[in-house]
Amino acid sequence: GARLVQSLAAPAGPGPEDAPGRFNNVDVVQGLKLSTGRADLAVTTDRGNDRLRFYRIDPTSPGRPLSDVTDPAAAPVFSADQAEINDQRTAYGLATWTDRTSGRTYALVSRRERTTIALLELTPTAGGKVGYRKIRTLTLPSSFRLPDGTSWSPCAEPGELPQVEGMVVDPANGTLYAGQEDIGIWRVPATLDGTPRLVDTVREYGVPGTYDEATEECVNGADPGYGGTRIAADVEGLTLLTEADGDGYLLASSQGDDTFAAYDRERSDDNEYEGGFRVAATATGPDGSEECDGAAALNAPLGRRFPGGLLVVQDGHDDAGQAEDRTATNFKFVDLREVLTALDD
Repeated sequence: GARLVQSLAAPAGPGPEDAPGRFNNVDVVQGLKLSTGRADLAVTTDRGNDRLRFYRIDPTSPGRPLSDVTDPAAAPVFSADQAEINDQRTAYGLATWTDRTSGRTYALVSRRERTTIALLELTPTAGGKVGYRKIRTLTLPSSFRLPDGTSWSPCAEPGELPQVEGMVVDPANGTLYAGQEDIGIWRVPATLDGTPRLVDTVREYGVPGTYDEATEECVNGADPGYGGTRIAADVEGLTLLTEADGDGYLLASSQGDDTFAAYDRERSDDNEYEGGFRVAATATGPDGSEECDGAAALNAPLGRRFPGGLLVVQDGHDDAGQAEDRTATNFKFVDLREVLTALDD
């Protein structure tokens, strides 16, 4: 079980008719130098207001460890004005990253219903606050040339492009891995000044589809067989698992078939597929994980329950039978030793 330590609501919109704040993804920055000294920060995308929010983590205050240190002058990440913010094509996925060469800390932010990723440098401001400045953006493709010479785009509601949400940066080499939900997993320098390369594609890659406005669903045609074999749309959360010898895995949530795929991190630039697994129900325990949006792995001793590390995965359904009428989601805690054993076999 668990107990609630602190609850923080997203800030309201500027006016009663404007979109309200809405938190989306979270990452942690360690030891950022603020005007009041170094601090660890929880960083989140506020997709309702198209901004990043920063919360200082105070280990000496176990009852209220988080305090908002966002610079009030922080500007929208993507939108030009409030009307555009209200359209909600806003800050969505998130990965933070500290460049070991320069010591500068960045956030990579994706945009809802668009293929753009922005690189933001985190900047300390007066009074211990934190802001950011945009360095550059990268736009991933929304249509793709298939082996038969035709052009393909994934089916979606009119005006929507295949967005990115799950992202993670490998600190060892400054590589960004980004999950484009209906396409696959990309790798590109986290500086966003290189050429993106697809590590793997979803099984549905290349499948033609037509959007039916009456049912608000896509009707797919015959599969031409150009997709991958390991992940099923949507590809969602990405996390890194580091082993004691420095090697490890990139783990990807394959939401379409409720599995996780593991790719090699260290041995080559090819990110070779190393295996997959499922977080399933046990006879005496809780249900498994279905429609997982995100995951996080930590290979470090975490007390008596998880002496060999922990994998936390989001479970899209509070129980396996809820299907589309879910009333809650939860998280499943997995002994990392079991994951490593499955992948090392």
